[in-house]
Order: sequence, then C-alpha cells, then structure tokens
Amino acid sequence: MEEVEGLIYDCAIIGGGPAGLSAALVLGRSKRNTLLFDDDHGRNLVTREAHGFLTRDGIQPEELKRLGREDIAKYDCVQIKKKRITDIKRITESHYQLDTEDGDTFHSIKIIIAAGLKEELPNIPDIEKFYGTSLFSCPYCDGWELQNKPLAIIADKMVFKLAKEVYTWSKDLVVFTNGIGRLEEGEKAKLQAKGITVREEIIDGLEGENGQLRSVRLEDGTLVDREGGFTTPLWSHATPFAKELGCKLSEHGGILTDDYGRTNVWNVYAAGDASLIVPSQLVIAAGEGSAAGIGVNGDLTNEYFDKE
Repeated sequence: MEEVEGLIYDCAIIGGGPAGLSAALVLGRSKRNTLLFDDDHGRNLVTREAHGFLTRDGIQPEELKRLGREDIAKYDCVQIKKKRITDIKRITESHYQLDTEDGDTFHSIKIIIAAGLKEELPNIPDIEKFYGTSLFSCPYCDGWELQNKPLAIIADKMVFKLAKEVYTWSKDLVVFTNGIGRLEEGEKAKLQAKGITVREEIIDGLEGENGQLRSVRLEDGTLVDREGGFTTPLWSHATPFAKELGCKLSEHGGILTDDYGRTNVWNVYAAGDASLIVPSQLVIAAGEGSAAGIGVNGDLTNEYFDKE
C-alpha cells in the first residue's frame, strides 16, 4: 500500500454546476471534508437565462452558480477549487488520487462525477451564432419564450420526438432534416397532417443578427423565414473519468447509478446530466446532486460504524 502524506478528504466532487453544488451543500451540512473542482466550462454558459428552476425562473446561469457558492461558503469544511482534474486513480485500499492540470495532487475517499455534458452542434454554418439566444436544445427550458413564433426544428436525430414536443408551444413549425435526418414515412405523414412542413434539403446556413434567427438558407438559396427554433446537439461526457474508472452506462449513455448516485465502481458516484443525459434540467440535476450527497454521507457513516 502506498503511503500518503497530508489530508485525505471525505469526498471530491468533479463539476460545479447545480448537481455538484447541491452535493457539496449536503456534504457541508454533514460536516464532511469536501473538495469541489470547477473549471467554469459548463455548457450552459452560452445561455442568457435558465428556466424551470423553482424560485429562480429566468436567472442567469452564472448568477445561479454564484448564489450556490454563496450558500456553500457558510460551511468551512467545503473547499472550491478552480482547477481542472486530469486524472483519477485508486492508489490504496482506502481512497483515490486526483491530479490537476497545473500539477497539484489531492486525495479523497469518495468521488462524485457531476461534470455534466459537452455539446457538438449539427454541422451547419453559423449555427453557433444563434445557439443559446434564439436556437435551443430543450423546449422545456426555452419553449415558453418562443411560444407561437414561426420556429425551425433542425435535427438529424430524434426528429419526430423533438417536433412533437415543440408543437406544444408553437404550431408554426418547419422541420429541417438537413439531408441526413431520419423520418419514417409514417412519422412524416403525421407531422404533415398537423400542418408541419418538412424540408429535407441540405442547409447552407442560418441568417439573422445579434443572435436572433431570421431565416434558414437552403442549398439552392431558398430562404425559409423563422424566428427561432430547436436543434439536437450530440452530447458526450465532459470528462473521461466514467469510462476510465469503469462505470457502466445506461441505454441513453448516462452513468448508471442507483437512487443515491452510487455507480458500479467502488466509492464512485455520479449526479446530474452526466448520469441522466435526458431530461436535462437544472432543477433535476440539483436534486440528483442532493441525492448523491446523501448517498456519500450515508455510506461514510455506515462504513465508520462497521469498522471493528
């Protein structure tokens, strides 16, 4: 067994979004020595407002994080480190070692992976200019703000599902499959029966200004006027640690956990979008983080009392 000098923390949390912050709050209130690592690269930084979070509907994501950190600051057993973790490995029978990008090393008994997801937008010219302002991925988060507007559904996967969901907020929809999206004939017929236009041509670009979409430009130069819309990014884990540590994944690609965030790997937990994938909601991620914090504290308590 390798000898380790210095403090071994009860828990290290990777990710400082709603899931990580909620887990840290629970552990702080449980008097657990906790590290929270956050390099401030959350995917919702492009979003001007976050919705659906009770008492904080419409808040800026950065302000939500600031308020969360303010709550946690009351508990001096929790430390927040603005550092990127580059490696996690089990080095003894009792804990993990975490290495940072700038060369620091920390040790912790338990790990919570709460780093969320990263997004790869569809390969469409200029799409990033509108994403997070008038083009979004989640209708539950931003559908209300776009209600009754002429909207674009730009999707190369889950086309039918997304179009059905957005129809709740606006009936003026045009679905763009960009030449590669998959729609069964029956699905296409159902959309058209509801007055939804389906355009299967390749998209040449998006037009508008100051982040506000005005039209979708097709390969032949046709402009289809739209005032916003929804798209389907490709989501992947923001960190490689789930794979490297051997965590099992769900059918949606999220880290498989029980109700208290425990994965199949010894002393590794997961919470938030990294675990759920869908639905991707801040308030759900916060609840997941709280549950994982309770799981960690409960397991630490049981392990202490089980020692002979």
